[in-house]
Amino acid sequence: MQAATRSRLTLTCILVTILLDMIGVGIIVPVLPKLLEELTGGSMANAAVIGGYLVFSYAFMQFVFSPVLGNLSDRFGRRPVLLCSLLGLTFDYLMMAIAPVVWYLFIGRLIAGVAGAAVATATAYMADITPPHKRTHRFGLIGAAFGLGFIIGPVIGGELGEFGSRVPFFAAAALAFANFLFGLLVLPESLPKTSRRKFDIRRANPFGAVIALRQYPVVLWLLGVLFAFSLAAQALPTVFSYFTVEVFRFTSSNIGRALGAFGIGFAICQAFLVGPLVKRVGEPPVAILGLLAAIGAFAGVAFTNEVFYLYVFIMLGAVSGLAAPAINGVLSRQVPDNAQGELQGAVNAANSLATIIGPLAATQIFSYFTSAADSPGYFPGAPFIAASACVVLALIIFSIAAWRFELGHRPSIANHPHVPDMPPPGQVRLPPIDEDDVDASTPRH
Repeated sequence: MQAATRSRLTLTCILVTILLDMIGVGIIVPVLPKLLEELTGGSMANAAVIGGYLVFSYAFMQFVFSPVLGNLSDRFGRRPVLLCSLLGLTFDYLMMAIAPVVWYLFIGRLIAGVAGAAVATATAYMADITPPHKRTHRFGLIGAAFGLGFIIGPVIGGELGEFGSRVPFFAAAALAFANFLFGLLVLPESLPKTSRRKFDIRRANPFGAVIALRQYPVVLWLLGVLFAFSLAAQALPTVFSYFTVEVFRFTSSNIGRALGAFGIGFAICQAFLVGPLVKRVGEPPVAILGLLAAIGAFAGVAFTNEVFYLYVFIMLGAVSGLAAPAINGVLSRQVPDNAQGELQGAVNAANSLATIIGPLAATQIFSYFTSAADSPGYFPGAPFIAASACVVLALIIFSIAAWRFELGHRPSIANHPHVPDMPPPGQVRLPPIDEDDVDASTPRH
């Protein structure tokens, strides 16, 4: 049972790394508008415009550097890429904490975009240490860590913000550095040197990564599904607050509770439901269930004018958390192990591209249907209808791919997980062994 304990410790280590990273991101969310207002001396509306450009800068750098870091991790290993990214985030938060002018924030966000692109490496790490049949469940755990971090982070940031708008940034920097030390001391390398491949700059760009994966046609179809789904998902964080203030006259507390309820439901679905459902019915049906829930939730929110039904559709939307882990689980089995970093780099690049396009589109649609003189009518829910249409497109593409490539019966190209060949300094090697096989392989006395 010692092997099982080591396997669980390795899994816990990468999940804690992701969780702490997301808490650090969430800490700064409540106070960023106030900091922008202080630095510009302008209105909150002006701060929101600058905040939008900061989001764009961050997303653009993630889009460009996700495949770069994914390919670097396939060449040099996951561990050094993850550790460097955590140092980059530490520097970003410190710059934002001491920023005397706005352009400091932009430099910090550009650095954070590069460092944040290592999410692809963390996902590839999870694929390395997980057998193919368990990857959907463990990708769900990654999603749950993300969701939990975004629930905890803003609460901490809001409380720390009472002591000053810069205090949460110092806290985020301390958390990122603590995360770096945690990874340095505990996190083992997951990709053996024998499984690595040469770095090719032609493949280390958003489009090069996709082109390099064209030998796996099903991957391109599923990347299209994730892009359309991610594009739709941008409507929630981008315009939900404006929508609820416009329609329900929500306060910031009301908005926080609503998003908190969604985050909790989303995390529960990804952590506890996706694994058992996939084991029972398979990945394609679970992905379709999640996509259908998203369609119903977005359409319902768009037309509701009662708070009770808003919460009903929010909780329905939480079920959409089943979709991404199931789709990622199918994706991870379509490429060999030494291309997992490249694959997750392409996935993260698709998500980042959606983050670039989605917020701009959602806010423009909202503005047009609530204030434009030439709009066909007043309809604050229009962005959610557009989001629902994007998920419909994702469902159509996925259904065609599932039928064309027989995803429910397609064998895995990926091999079993690797044993880390080098433990970090002062640590015992933590082999990522499938717990299901431990009892069978353990001698009985």
